[in-house]
Order: sequence, then structure tokens, then C-alpha cells
Amino acid sequence: MRTRALLSATLFALAAAVVTAAPAGAVANGSDVPQGTYKFAAKLTMTDIPKPDGTKYNSACSGSLIAQQWIITAGHCFHDAARNPVSGPVPYPTSVLLGTADQSKPGVTRNVVTVYQSPSNDIAIAELDQPVTGIQPLTLNRKTPAVDQKLTLAGWGSLTATNPTPSTKLQKGVVKVATVDPLYVGVKGYAPTSTTSACTYDSGAPYFVPSVKGGKLVSIESDGPDCPHDQAETTARVDVIADWIDAHLG
Repeated sequence: MRTRALLSATLFALAAAVVTAAPAGAVANGSDVPQGTYKFAAKLTMTDIPKPDGTKYNSACSGSLIAQQWIITAGHCFHDAARNPVSGPVPYPTSVLLGTADQSKPGVTRNVVTVYQSPSNDIAIAELDQPVTGIQPLTLNRKTPAVDQKLTLAGWGSLTATNPTPSTKLQKGVVKVATVDPLYVGVKGYAPTSTTSACTYDSGAPYFVPSVKGGKLVSIESDGPDCPHDQAETTARVDVIADWIDAHLG
């Protein structure tokens, strides 16, 4: 198992070169998200991330808007040089793209200024430098997820674990809840195929129940096997920290 983020700058460049020869994708064995749909889905781009030897690299994560000036993502997307999760001022430049399913089309861009790590599981909430208007945030689920419950995943990660690169297009898939633990939910691919799964750079991607107004956020992408796969993916429950999130959002 490995977290869904963070490659070296060298591999990042190599992966980008590979992707130019084929259509970009995200969420292995998923499907395209139509433009104008899931505007709350966030693409995070990090630069100058420090390593213990003093060098730096770039990476990416996924996330979602939960209030006008707040996003939610995986806790491990923000860390120090020793890979310890950090709270406080953002540890490296992090931009956030919202409001589009295609990076080549107009969207809303903000920067992360402050990060807060969940007290219990692999989730972080991040404050943006300016509010986002015109996009309906996801609401927080407050009930225990149920086995066999269907959830939608939307992420900006790679299509494959081989030479992965962040996607330029948002992808989606449907999963079913397989296990429910006190802090995490195990999910397995359901549609378009049983191997629909999160991939590298999908860390922090939302698993939600869609609705006319946007959707209800159930869990956050944390960890899983190399994609695509038909095994359980580890996602962090939102309901168990909903009150903590509310306290920070005011």
C-alpha cells in the first residue's frame, strides 16, 4: 500500500513527457466528467517541496470545496521534509484549481494559506487566500457510512501507476463501501468497472453522494494498491471529524 501523492520532480517531468503521447486521464478505468459538473472538485499543485537532503520537488493532490474559503484533502498532502504532517502556514506553495473539468478551460484559481490536520485520521482542511463564489461546496456527511453504499469518486490523479502524472481532465467513477472502521472506509470499484480505482495524485479526492445541489461528502482518498485494481481502497471518514471541521470553518 502507498499514499496517493508525491513523486520527484524528475519523475514528474518524465511522466509529463509520456502523457503527451496519449490522452490524459485520472481515476483508473473511470470516465470523463462533463464540463460544468462537479465544480467543487479541486486540483492541488504543490511546488518546492523540501527533501531531507535540501533538494526540492513538485507534486499534486486532489480535493474538494467545503466552504467558500476552505477545501478538504488528504492530511499527507502537507508535510515537512521528514514527511511528518504539518498544521499552520502552508509548508510550500500550493495552488488550487476549481470550477472546471478540463484544465485547458477557464476555472477558478486560489492559493492555500493555512492548513489544519485532522486530530484522528488522514484528512486536512486548508484555508484559501480568497473566497470562491459561484460554486456550490460539498456538504459534510454526518452519518456512519453503510456497507454496499454507492459513492462517486472525482479526482485529478493519474490513469495508471506506470509513469504517473497529474491529469489535465477530471475523471469520475463509482465505488461501493466494502468495510467500515472507526476512522476509515474501505471501498471497491463498481462502475464503469470493478477495477475503477483511485491512483497516484488522487490523494484527497472526494467520495460523495451526488445531489442536484452538489453532493454530500462521505470520505477522502488516503491510500491504496497500484492502480488500476479491484482491491479495497482506504478512504478517511468525514463524519467522525465533522464537528472539528465546523469549529475551524466557524
